[in-house]
Amino acid sequence: MELPDPDAVLAAHGIRPSRQRRAILKFLAEHPCHPTAEDVYQALYGKIRTLSRTTVYNTLRLLCAKGAAQMVTLEENEMRFDACVRPHGHFKCSVCGKIYDFPCAPLFEEAEKKLPPGFIRREMQFYVLGICGSCNAARQRSRRASA
Repeated sequence: MELPDPDAVLAAHGIRPSRQRRAILKFLAEHPCHPTAEDVYQALYGKIRTLSRTTVYNTLRLLCAKGAAQMVTLEENEMRFDACVRPHGHFKCSVCGKIYDFPCAPLFEEAEKKLPPGFIRREMQFYVLGICGSCNAARQRSRRASA
């Protein structure tokens, strides 16, 4: 998959480009694992010595406010970030903790239609908590081995 040009994405969302903003957006696009702000900071600090945690948090907040990224709130105190802003769902494995994207545009469209008249959606997320295929297969192998 070809990654979008950070300058083009920033310009399309009315965000003035900077070295830090480009790097943060590029990192999000290259790491679809839905990193936390701390993950972003730890990954980029060695490359951009002037980068601060405050800059990372402020940039992520700006990217989300302008629609260039989205904040994914999976559990009460777990904020993660995603450069993919197209409608899609998130699946979090309760065993390994990995987060996967999955297509579900029809669910978003159907939910949009069900809103009461005059209501305006500002944000919509579809989140599933369960056990991923890899962890499920490992559990099945473990059960067979112990049987």
